[in-house]
Amino acid sequence: MRLSKFKTKIVSTVLAAAFVVSLLPGRSMAQDQAPPSFSPDQLDHLVSRVALYPDPLLAQVLAAATFPDQIPDAARWADQHHYLRGAELANAINEDRLPFDPSVQAVLPFPSVLDMMASDMNWTSDIGNAFLSDRQDVMDAVQRMRQRARDFGYLRSNGQIVVSGGPYIEIAPANPAFIPVPYYDPLVVYARPRAGFFVGGAIGFGYGVTIGTFFRPWGWGYSRFDWRGHGYYVNDRPWGRSWGNRGVYVHEYHGVQRWDAGRRAEGHELVGRNEHERNAWREGRGREEEHDHGHGHDRRP
Repeated sequence: MRLSKFKTKIVSTVLAAAFVVSLLPGRSMAQDQAPPSFSPDQLDHLVSRVALYPDPLLAQVLAAATFPDQIPDAARWADQHHYLRGAELANAINEDRLPFDPSVQAVLPFPSVLDMMASDMNWTSDIGNAFLSDRQDVMDAVQRMRQRARDFGYLRSNGQIVVSGGPYIEIAPANPAFIPVPYYDPLVVYARPRAGFFVGGAIGFGYGVTIGTFFRPWGWGYSRFDWRGHGYYVNDRPWGRSWGNRGVYVHEYHGVQRWDAGRRAEGHELVGRNEHERNAWREGRGREEEHDHGHGHDRRP
């Protein structure tokens, strides 16, 4: 009987200690998980849908993907506020006290990109985790896919983007203030074209968003890759978030307030995109600007 009480006491002590450890800052069961591992082929597949994005947009998307739990709500907010742009949009992001990390807020001007991420959360989580666990391998995979698309003639400079000659391929917007969002089929642009296929039409650049100085606090104009040295800079500072410190690392953003989940009530009209608008980018039908120039949503049939 005494032995049984002794064992019970030991178990209770161990459980209490485990509970205390779980409350320590930066500690959780998830933090102790081993980092995920992806083969080169898996990484090639993961990055294929975004590898041809201009570098500034790709940099912001990869940072945002490391917060996958925030993407669905961010996509919903972006969809409902798609009619705002420029200073109005930047002010709305601040005024609504959004509880998203600034890296997620940085993608709010791109509702279609966030919609793509939210519609495939397995992909978003995987590419975010891959970027946290081995950023160098992810960057190498991006370069491999860009090399394929360029070798087959699909990826080349045009009126929307400037493609560098290599050996490390950079993709820059032709107009730094206008970020085009390419539309393409990964099954097409990374494979040898069949005879007679017009490679010039495989990547569409009908969509794009004007990013002005209003979005400087979120790193636009100051986020980039050092492809040769595997460096990655967000808001002009080295990005230090990794798998091991993901629960405690806080990247520096000047001028962006971080809010908890208890933000104030919505202060703007909610106007969700209609299906015509949502499908335009998915189907490669171009528009000069993703945000409407009028008050409401696109009412074309």
